[in-house]
Amino acid sequence: MGLSVIFYKTNLLKCPVMDFLDSLSGKAAQKITWVLKLIEDINVVPKKYFKKLTPYEIWEIRIDFSGNTYRILSFIYKDSKLILTHGFIKKTQKTPKNEIEKALSYKQEYLSNGGWKR
Repeated sequence: MGLSVIFYKTNLLKCPVMDFLDSLSGKAAQKITWVLKLIEDINVVPKKYFKKLTPYEIWEIRIDFSGNTYRILSFIYKDSKLILTHGFIKKTQKTPKNEIEKALSYKQEYLSNGGWKR
């Protein structure tokens, strides 16, 4: 078994990943869901789909579909849970710094709340 995928919710009970998925076409959301299931089902996920952003403790879920590059940023909690922070459509070769900073901010908020799920 791979990691348990958990959708992060802000202190205001917003779910950035769900909002992102809801903004996409059904087929794109379906492909992203397939990759998330892959992460849950296997222990070693190919780098094509899942890559650590160094030097951060942030992981990037990578989906290419129909000419678009989709990304969901996340972090690993207690070695077994993958907390999905937010998603975006990537338009540059490198992951934008502001997206990494947003993921780090969500991670800090999650940890300061004791890692509890809402």
